[in-house]
Amino acid sequence: MDDLREKYLALIARAEDEATLETLRVQAIGKKGEVSLAMRELGRMSPEERQVAGPKLNALKSEITAALTAKKAGLADAALDARLRTEWLDVTLPGRPRPAGTIHPISQVTEEVTAIFADMGFSVAEGPQVESDWYNFDALNIPGHHPARAEMDTFYMARADGDDRPPHVLRTHTSPVQIRHLEAHGAPCRIIAPGRVYRADYDQTHTPMFNQIEGLAIDRDISMANLKWVLEEFAAALFEVDQVEVRFRASHFPFTEPSAEIDFRCSWVDGQLRLGEGDDWLEAGGSGMVHPKVLAAAGIDPDVWQGFAFGLGIDRLAMLKYGIPDLRAFFDSDQRWLRHYGFSALDVPTLPRGLSA
Repeated sequence: MDDLREKYLALIARAEDEATLETLRVQAIGKKGEVSLAMRELGRMSPEERQVAGPKLNALKSEITAALTAKKAGLADAALDARLRTEWLDVTLPGRPRPAGTIHPISQVTEEVTAIFADMGFSVAEGPQVESDWYNFDALNIPGHHPARAEMDTFYMARADGDDRPPHVLRTHTSPVQIRHLEAHGAPCRIIAPGRVYRADYDQTHTPMFNQIEGLAIDRDISMANLKWVLEEFAAALFEVDQVEVRFRASHFPFTEPSAEIDFRCSWVDGQLRLGEGDDWLEAGGSGMVHPKVLAAAGIDPDVWQGFAFGLGIDRLAMLKYGIPDLRAFFDSDQRWLRHYGFSALDVPTLPRGLSA
């Protein structure tokens, strides 16, 4: 047994990998190993001989097993050390910047506008961007000879030869949403309808596709005074000032009567626009009381219900609030521009915390 001990302890000490260790284990204490065969000889010994040889063989088996376990752990530690010497990271180096997306200013302002009107009890309504001629024009009291219906101003969808059905258009405003909402839900109602609209125009302040928000409130006793209050509260909240005076200028829109252009009081100081102060006025959009023919087209009795509507350009609101000089930059997909004007994905507009906090 002394010879076996010295033999296997020496071989285990010289082993250089786990495969060699496994071979030595089988040779020593496997079913047909030398120690296991020696233990089988115990049955041929006398009781006195077994009392002496048995404990020694068990001790030898335990010693070899312990040596194998220790050597295996040593080899694992050595392999880990070798790997760590080749796979290391200097934690003092600056971290690698991860690509970070941003919220587009149009999306941000849309969320800001929605948060403001939601606080005033308005819900959001949506409609298709490809509209029928009836929803986009006829139901809104826009006559056939109106310039907005000309092909130079409106994108008409192509029709097959011989198709005499009314044409479809890319909607020129979000006003068709109010017709669809009133048809589906009736009165009273209080909604906003943000979305993309399309007109054949392109310059520094116009693009063929832009974003608009329509507001509609229908009830039994709504007046222009309610409209003025809503617009004043909205402007003060959006531009985060104490008060913005709103001025109405008489105008004409087929879908409202009376109709008014919306102006915000402002000033220009060193080329910087300031809302809510000064002696200048900034045109912001159109508004008025919903025309009785529009209510009737949506299935609402104009002798019982009345209300106001207004339309504002989300792109222009974004330009005014964040000092963006050219409307066309919104659609150029310039990453440098987006990094400069973009908003954090976690910057969710809320009135208590601040819209653009």
